[in-house]
Amino acid sequence: MAKKHPRSYPLEFRQNVVELARAGQKPEELAAKFELAPQTVRNWVKQADIDGGRRNDGLTSTEREEVTKLRKRIRQLETERDILSKAAAWFARETDSIPPRSSNS
Repeated sequence: MAKKHPRSYPLEFRQNVVELARAGQKPEELAAKFELAPQTVRNWVKQADIDGGRRNDGLTSTEREEVTKLRKRIRQLETERDILSKAAAWFARETDSIPPRSSNS
């Protein structure tokens, strides 16, 4: 499973870049100045607009965090369910409650 990259820039730095972009500097200029990708600057501005209520075409940072936590919880529950299902089948076979699997079709 691919690991998510940790946020490599502090929140204050990102906020400063967003403020400069809103003040009229182009993403390309800011990207060159701070050694960022222009798309990174655009993404930060877009996310700041969503979080600030200026846009409604995406999830806020809080909602993204919640979705991430819920997906992780779902994976954990699915793993637990699979383990319990296999354990129940194993115990049922061990106690002869069900006949053993047959390879004959």
